[in-house]
Amino acid sequence: MANALEVGKKLVALCKEGKFDEAMEQLYHPEIVSVEAAPMPGIGQEQRGIQAVRQKGQWWSENHTIHSASTEGPFPNGDRFGVHFIFDVTRKQTGERVKMDELALYTVKNGRIVKEEFFYPT
Repeated sequence: MANALEVGKKLVALCKEGKFDEAMEQLYHPEIVSVEAAPMPGIGQEQRGIQAVRQKGQWWSENHTIHSASTEGPFPNGDRFGVHFIFDVTRKQTGERVKMDELALYTVKNGRIVKEEFFYPT
């Protein structure tokens, strides 16, 4: 069974390849909890369960054009690890191009990510 550092290394490797959906399928627990720093339009701040987290990811992809992305980490601490993400995106609804700089904290149990929390300026 993989520990937090091993799961974190897999997540970061997949994210660096742009394989965000694959990372979710391989590493997330079916009952994952995802918490954003602020509510997302029409979705809210917290999602529970893999289907809700997939829908959040789909909403994000449909509403942003990604120009570049970088992923740094993992930064482990016991059953958790942090990852630093930087995205250069255009918001499709407004046409505004922005740099998104965020930290994510992941909690691992039995080799799967059971919680993700995102931190960014709101």
